[in-house]
Amino acid sequence: MNQKLAVAVMVINQDHHVLLVKNHRRGWEFPGGFVEAGESIKDAGIREVKEESGIVIEVTNFLGVEQDVKRSTTVILLKGKAISGEISVSSETQDVGYFTLEEAKNIIKLD
Repeated sequence: MNQKLAVAVMVINQDHHVLLVKNHRRGWEFPGGFVEAGESIKDAGIREVKEESGIVIEVTNFLGVEQDVKRSTTVILLKGKAISGEISVSSETQDVGYFTLEEAKNIIKLD
């Protein structure tokens, strides 16, 4: 099986709240998804956040790398700041919202 590359973005707004999307299967999480062929990791992060939440971001930092060996997926974790857009759900998300760091820690469920 080929290794897949994905990106997840911790987006912070001007109130220092974190943007989360509610996925149909995984629950609340940072917006993100797979990097497409010919696409940079940074551009994939910007695209995925816009697609899943309606928010346009600027990537500000690299946060880390997570590997899911069972799913053969490597996830690049980025940090970004919201620069425009309106929160909206998509076909990929059930709900979208900004949360305090404490609220986010309580609703994100890790495998």
